[in-house]
Amino acid sequence: MTALTRRALLTGATTMGFAAMIHARPVHAASAITALRPRGAGSVNHGAFNALLGAYVVSDAQAYTRIDYRRLKANGHGELKSYLVALQAVRPTTLSVAEAHAYWINLYNAATLDVVADHYPVTSIKKIRLGGGGLFGAGPWSRKLLTVEGTQLSLDDIEHRIVRPLFADPMSHYGLNCASYSCPNLVTEAYAGRNVDRLLARNARDYVNHPRGVSVKSGRITASKIYSWYAGDFGGKSRLKQHWSAFAEPQHKAAIGAASLGRFVYDWSLNDVNPGS
Repeated sequence: MTALTRRALLTGATTMGFAAMIHARPVHAASAITALRPRGAGSVNHGAFNALLGAYVVSDAQAYTRIDYRRLKANGHGELKSYLVALQAVRPTTLSVAEAHAYWINLYNAATLDVVADHYPVTSIKKIRLGGGGLFGAGPWSRKLLTVEGTQLSLDDIEHRIVRPLFADPMSHYGLNCASYSCPNLVTEAYAGRNVDRLLARNARDYVNHPRGVSVKSGRITASKIYSWYAGDFGGKSRLKQHWSAFAEPQHKAAIGAASLGRFVYDWSLNDVNPGS
């Protein structure tokens, strides 16, 4: 779904059409919190998060980003918590669709960083046992950590009851970062209405062209489990190669086109610049 189509869906879709879109979501998506659907024209200043990302997210030669959690915990955790307080005071229903999309992605990512910093050192987010998460088992995902417009929310709520059903955009998966090696990158700048589609597209390219996203060996494709967990968001497994080909570099695209779909894997190791801490 294009950005324009998504904007039209959220600003002018019929109730019947919207309900059909929700019904089409995979079983992992719980009932949507439609009361938090954006229906305004407002915007949010994410300058504080932009500064934190620029200071503590490090990109390597393969365009893979890791987070310096040790320094974040020691020097930036207070600023991160202040940003989260400020975000929870925002009324996302008053935002434009693009601004709301950016808002929810930033809120999810900032809350994830906060959870990891609270419990650091840790080698995997799944070892932070705050209440599991239906799809992933152990972890912090089902604990109510935030309150937005009077609604208590968990990380699972943000991903599966807000971002996925309300924005109906598979590109969202390239923005939400679960603090693990196999996640798409946590980008080095905050999402905003003006850049959300561009940054998600860039993140998709970086992910599809990195071995943790999609790799081909001996004519078989090994891909991230994101594409099996949420295959329905990408149009089903039969359309994954088409999706990957839209972002793959020419040589990689040719290899994907000639290969058959193999297995799906995921590495939950913390995306830390100090692995093994």
